[in-house]
Amino acid sequence: MTAALPGFAGRTYVFQVDNGAAFRNSYSADGARLRWEGLGESAGQFEDVPLHTAAIAPGIWFVSWTERSGLTVSHVMDLNSLTVKAFWTWEGESGRVGELHTGTLTPA
Repeated sequence: MTAALPGFAGRTYVFQVDNGAAFRNSYSADGARLRWEGLGESAGQFEDVPLHTAAIAPGIWFVSWTERSGLTVSHVMDLNSLTVKAFWTWEGESGRVGELHTGTLTPA
């Protein structure tokens, strides 16, 4: 039996974050990779990253990745309500720093 593809596989969303940041997130057809592109102040930044994913409930996915910079990103994406709970961590001067964010998804 073949596992079902994630509900975001092959789709692109604009992720608008509560801090004003925005990204165009394009997921591979198999749901195993993400190409994120910064919009607005982050325009010109992009990366193609492998994903770690898990289904939480129908239409709700946990998605996580690590960027070249060492930034780690974890999302709980609710495709039913097109919302995201995000947690980002990076290495700060005194150790690892984390931030919680919320945001919305708009199909692109």
